[in-house]
This record gives sequence, C-alpha cells and structure tokens, in this order.
Amino acid sequence: MTRRERIKTIFSGKAADRCGFWMGNPHADTWPIYFKYFGVPDEESLRRKLGDDLRWICPQWTSYRHPEGRGMFDMSPKGLFTNRGHGAAGPFAECEDVAEVERFDWPNPEFMDYRETIEVLRNAGDVYRASGMWCCFYHNVMDLFGMESYFIKMFTHPEVVDAVTRHVCEFYLACNERFFKEAGDLVDGFFFGNDFGTQLDLFVAPDQFDRFIMPWFRRFTEQGHRYGYQVILHSCGAIHKCVDRLIDSGVDALHPLQALAAAMDAESLARDFKGKIAFMGGIDTQDLLVRGTPAQIRAEVRRVKRILGPALVVSPSHEALLPNVSPENVEAMADEAAK
Repeated sequence: MTRRERIKTIFSGKAADRCGFWMGNPHADTWPIYFKYFGVPDEESLRRKLGDDLRWICPQWTSYRHPEGRGMFDMSPKGLFTNRGHGAAGPFAECEDVAEVERFDWPNPEFMDYRETIEVLRNAGDVYRASGMWCCFYHNVMDLFGMESYFIKMFTHPEVVDAVTRHVCEFYLACNERFFKEAGDLVDGFFFGNDFGTQLDLFVAPDQFDRFIMPWFRRFTEQGHRYGYQVILHSCGAIHKCVDRLIDSGVDALHPLQALAAAMDAESLARDFKGKIAFMGGIDTQDLLVRGTPAQIRAEVRRVKRILGPALVVSPSHEALLPNVSPENVEAMADEAAK
C-alpha cells in the first residue's frame, strides 16, 4: 500500500496496512534543531526519514497578490489589525450598521495566484496531499470584531455578524472554487481549520454555534466533497460538544485531538465517535512530548493506536511543534507509529 493510498483508506474510515503518521508542521525555530539531530538538509528530507505519510500544501499564505501589497485580511491602510490577537478590537468592534460592512474593502479572490502551490502539489510524490484554502473564517470574523465584541454582537447585532461572516466565507468559497478547478486530482483532501474550543469548552454555546458557524461550515464541507475530496477539519480545544455536528456535516477526519482538553482524550473520543469519523493527532504536545521520555512516547502511541485505530493518523495534538519538543521524542513517535 502506498502512503497516499494508506491515508485515503484511513480517512475513508477503513483499516489500512497500518496507522498513518504525520509529524505536523513544526515552528520555524524548531526545524534547525531537527535538521541537526537527524542529519538532513531540509524539511522534505526529514519527513521522508521519519516516514511521514502526508503533506499539507496550503495556498493561503503565499498566493495572495494584492496590487498594493496588502495582506489577505489586512485591508486597512495601516494594517491596523494584523497579528494583534483575537482579543483586540477590530474595525467592526463598534459597528451597528450592515451598510458599513458593505463599504469595507474586502479581499478579492481574483488576486489569488496558485501557480506555485500547483507546482508543489505536482511534485509531491507518493504522499497524501492535504490542501485548499485554510478558510479560518471563525478567526477572521473574530479579528474583524475583536473577540468580546464578536460574541456580544451575536446577541445585539446578529445581522452585522451575518454580513461580516458572509463576506469572509464567500471570499474563501470563491478562492477554493478557483483553486480546486486548477488543482483537480492533485489534491486528495480539503484540509481547513477553525479552533472552536478553549481548554475547557466551546467558545460559544451550541445555539450560537448552530446559528452563526454551522451553516457556513456545511458549505465548505459540501464544496470539498463536490470536488471529490475527503474533508479534514483542524480544530484545537475542547470541541466534544460539536463533533456530532461536524460528523453530520460530512467531515471525514478530525485533527488534532487536543489530548488534555476537556473530553478530548482518546477514550472519550472512541466511546462517542469511533467508526463515525477518522482521527488525526492525539499525541499530547502540552506535557508528554515536552517532558516525557522516548519510552513514554512509545507507550502512549501504542495506547492511542489501540483505542482510536485503525482509522487513525498518529500525529501531535498540535501540529506546530515548538523547540521544547525534543527530536528524540519525535523520532520515537514516528517509529512507533510505523509499527
């Protein structure tokens, strides 16, 4: 079974020749540490050395070509809300009028240029290709309001929240249409991400989740399936309360299974959702991969495989491995995953 076939089989909910493995997407400061330890010159060489089955090839971060050099959601002249954090007030923090939303200088899907991404996909080799716009609409809307304002306006000015959400989501849907038509069968799975949970619970109550998030979320999953792709959702945090909704919307696989978040442990996920959705992740990055020994990592990989497999891709419970995750522990995780 090829690597590509393995992950396709797993995400279809069936047993492959073994569980899959994805090392995640380490932080920029982490790569040099790993390169030195494993004696490799670049990211692809390291992934091949570790037997990584999947490549995340996302056009969102490199393909927006605004004629004035603006970022995708950095539309104010001075870049007023780029990298300011979800809690800071955004341009719609005080907005009470849908007309103001309509006047905003929204990003334009015609400025997307996918040629570099298509070339990477074309040369990816025998690996599963997870791609598509990241479509983090929940976070974009949160930034455009500011977290507190966003949640309050769900109650005080729902029509304004609807208008902002519509503009953000329609931009991503249009970008995906253009990209998926160009990429065709170079893509295997539509991988996109919105962190719906905190360490303890959803950010918003289920009623607000159903009202403001799920209608658009369904459109994204339907779009991916319409192009023949499997759909993989990234969502950190304690999202147990909405996993049934995600399954109902057609999500094929759930990532990253934040192991120490409430009710996101392997036992709870297996009890309530095994056989209904495939899993990717589950190896704790908050404590175990940071402080554990290679022997402890191996034992945990065996345990998670036993509980969540066979429809499982072993991977860190957050993909952005920080420099405090030792290469020895990553090596142990990869080696045990392959057994």
